[in-house]
Amino acid sequence: MNAAARRPRRASSKARFAPEFYLNRELGLLSFNRRVLAQAENRAYPLLERLRFLCIVSSNLDEFFEIRVAGLHAEIEAGSAPVNPDQLRADLVYRQVAREANELVARQYQLLNEEILPGLEQQGVRFLRRSQFTSQQSEWIKNYFMREVMPVLTPIGLDPAHPFPRVLNKSLNFAVELEGKDAFGRNSGIAIVQAPRVLPRVIRLPQNVAGAEYDFVFLSSILHEHVGELFTGMKVLGCYQFRLTRNSDLFVDEEEVKDLRAALRGELPHRHFGDEVRLEVADSCSLHISNFLLMQFKLEEADLYRVDGPVNLARVISVPDWVDRPDLKFPQFRPGLPRRLDQLDDMFGAIRAGDVLLHHPYQSFQPVISFLQQAARDPAVAAIKMTVYRTGAESELMEVLISAARSGKEVTVVLELMARFDEEANINWAQRLEDVGAHVVYGVVGHKTHAKMLMVVRREGEGLRRYVHLSTGNYHPRTARLYTDLGLFTCNEEFGNDVADMFMQLTGLGRATRLRHLFQSPFTLHREMLRAIEQETANARAGRRGQIIAKMNALLEPEVLAALYQASQAGVQIDLIVRGVCALRPGVPGMSENIRVCSVIGRFLEHTRVFYFYNDGAEIVYLSSADWMGRNFFGRVETCFPILDAELKQRVIDEGLRPYLEDNTQAWIMGEDGRYACRVAGRAKPFSAQEHLLELLAHKPGA
Repeated sequence: MNAAARRPRRASSKARFAPEFYLNRELGLLSFNRRVLAQAENRAYPLLERLRFLCIVSSNLDEFFEIRVAGLHAEIEAGSAPVNPDQLRADLVYRQVAREANELVARQYQLLNEEILPGLEQQGVRFLRRSQFTSQQSEWIKNYFMREVMPVLTPIGLDPAHPFPRVLNKSLNFAVELEGKDAFGRNSGIAIVQAPRVLPRVIRLPQNVAGAEYDFVFLSSILHEHVGELFTGMKVLGCYQFRLTRNSDLFVDEEEVKDLRAALRGELPHRHFGDEVRLEVADSCSLHISNFLLMQFKLEEADLYRVDGPVNLARVISVPDWVDRPDLKFPQFRPGLPRRLDQLDDMFGAIRAGDVLLHHPYQSFQPVISFLQQAARDPAVAAIKMTVYRTGAESELMEVLISAARSGKEVTVVLELMARFDEEANINWAQRLEDVGAHVVYGVVGHKTHAKMLMVVRREGEGLRRYVHLSTGNYHPRTARLYTDLGLFTCNEEFGNDVADMFMQLTGLGRATRLRHLFQSPFTLHREMLRAIEQETANARAGRRGQIIAKMNALLEPEVLAALYQASQAGVQIDLIVRGVCALRPGVPGMSENIRVCSVIGRFLEHTRVFYFYNDGAEIVYLSSADWMGRNFFGRVETCFPILDAELKQRVIDEGLRPYLEDNTQAWIMGEDGRYACRVAGRAKPFSAQEHLLELLAHKPGA
């Protein structure tokens, strides 16, 4: 029996609407990246931040091709029937994706070359082209090539004894056209040079060589300049950088393996050599070479992307961190703290005094770290249990867990090995935790553990008390400075019991128990979200006010979409704040005229999931780790929890929802055709949700 067959049955099926009322997921993701690119186009933003957004688009597109476009290729090859609500055939979607992605990439590089690089050069931050090298710079670069680059290169001349080499996913490579014969009389005319990943893609010139405050040169420029050194006595006719993107979705049959970690470790290397899905080449690449490469990789012309600049633009994202120019970056701020946590010296006492809400990144992630640190060294603490989805290759939290296990605490970690692109880091943490005696569990076969839960069991008075932290975001200190998320500390007994029950389900065996406050996927979350939407629908039909406000990263699940359409038809006022892809069409007369969809894109990545239901005046507010997607409802272990404290509930509404509905500088409004337009302030005062929250919650520089 496969994993899908074992999943709990969904709530009673709803009739779906016609395919034309649903938008395509892949095209929606490209639309999201156009909105991110618009941040790089924003001339009000500092230049280094605009460069960073440009690199984020490249990183996003890499994953888009590795996963989503790779999926389209597989569907086309298999001749699969459409399965998504929009019912578009994969080949039709792919053709539109190829056209729109090419337009997006062309605009990206146009922006790089015509605005961002010239603007940075005026500010003393230069990316030197070969034609700009001074004699002193040329000498240093040649010495660098001979000393640091050439010794690790292995040029491969193509002939019957040297077939085309295997090309790693997203690696930097060069196709070199040559004239003449080598020492053995060979003259195949083409060689491949692969740039090892140990080589930096951007090199900063020393101050005594640089002609500006910050001079950088791309590795590709250095290789182009000196590639002839690799082919003694031969003439280089052309040197063209290229980059191949491969299918990176891992497959491990969790039912057939006895050791998931060992199986995954064995599968990871294959990610570098999955099926080919995209070829990027320099725009100067000859037609002869680009066609040759397409033939080698069994790709079509539609899979080819010509770029005017480095093919590995995502690697430039480190440059803003290297440049010490505060005037070219967003203003710095110091995350704030709730008044009760000003000292952070007694987290347990603060939580006993009442629930604590943290709003990242405006408020510090340090209380979460301090909570775990105090638990690790407190002799009254008997056990620590935590879920880990993404935490990074370096993590203070994980080091604290290791320390706690070493000191004899009962430490249990539910660690998701299948967190995409974090598999290797999580495997390494699993090994280190097990080495010190911690219990490491990999979750449930067929369901990724995406819930964000941390529980500390402490001896107090006559018994044990559970302290709990629940969150919308990962236990990842670095992303907590970049992503917006909400987290709750509580020692509410029923919350503690619910979280304890969930950990029992994840680590042991037994039927799902009825939880007091939490909803969970894959058992109750989908049903309860539908029930809440239907209650608003019933209230509206009875002539009472119906209102829903929901903030999430993605909205795709068909039954939820259908329920929202029906709620709109009943008169429920619905505001959806969806950062990424939304499959629902708002504002369609007779269908969704009561639904508004906006996407807020800004300095921080919007990651919070907040669900508000008016509930006939008894407002209900939930926070969740889950988006409204099929995978979150049925293929993952997720949590959704209510905010019970009246003051904190109002805070969530006032901080997590209202500002986004009022934003008129960074909010994009979706039309019924699925296209987005930036909401403009007009005569109103400009208002940014993120800037408002910085002003409200964070400390100012020097404060």
